[in-house]
Amino acid sequence: MSDPRCRRGVDPGQEHPRDDRRPEAKENGLSAKRVVALSTPLTKENVEMLHCGDRVALSGVIYTARDEAHRRIVASLKKDGTSPIPLEGQVIYFAGPSPSRPGNPTGSIGPTTSYRMDAYSPVLIEHGLRGMIGKGGRDRRVREAMRQYGCVYFGATGGAGAFIARAVRSVEVVAYEELGPEAIRRLLVEDFFVVVINDVHGRDLYEEGQSVFRKAP
Repeated sequence: MSDPRCRRGVDPGQEHPRDDRRPEAKENGLSAKRVVALSTPLTKENVEMLHCGDRVALSGVIYTARDEAHRRIVASLKKDGTSPIPLEGQVIYFAGPSPSRPGNPTGSIGPTTSYRMDAYSPVLIEHGLRGMIGKGGRDRRVREAMRQYGCVYFGATGGAGAFIARAVRSVEVVAYEELGPEAIRRLLVEDFFVVVINDVHGRDLYEEGQSVFRKAP
């Protein structure tokens, strides 16, 4: 029987079919020329095969949550061990969408700065979170938790919220509706393109990228 997580003839975790519309990454020692297609929820094996600089096309369910939603989730976990959303194998996108136009599932939905979640992310990672999507660097505690428990931090392009919205197929508010745009939403996405910033092997794309350009003649 074929794997139900396969899409368009692509096995989970394998390279995406070549598409001439996608610019290939330049050889810089940081990334292979590939797009890895993955479906959520992610497994530990999925994240262990990813490396700093890899481009990934995510499909399936992801959740949006910003700092206040993170604070509430952590408070609930510490109080009675419960969370309003599943965490095992899941991916959280640090975003709050703008209102959608009629007929569209969402408005612009670009990433927010990730350091706002740094105080809370290690707790969620310890409870099984496998992926985070945002922009900007993460602190030492977050990166250590990622290595210890198996989680990857993906970067999405800031300022490209309208383009990112094209990957969203449906949206549902699932927790903290009173927070408005910052409520937790369940997104169904297809080919949501991101880049691995921090992998489970301790590498950091921001640090390595700066190092490469400092050495350039």
